Amino acid sequence: MSRRRRSMMSEELKTELAKDLGFYETVEREGWGGIRAKDAGNMVKRAIQLAEQAARRS
Repeated sequence: MSRRRRSMMSEELKTELAKDLGFYETVEREGWGGIRAKDAGNMVKRAIQLAEQAARRS
């Protein structure tokens, strides 16, 4: 029995990050499951950076 985790990031944000980080072509070809763990980690790091920047501006 596999559990699906609900994503904390919107599809739009994930797509934007994948494009910025240069692995969106992989996502288009293979879906999100086709990205490397390193790319997923970099995507999370970048999302955290963006959230921290937004919090500082508030």
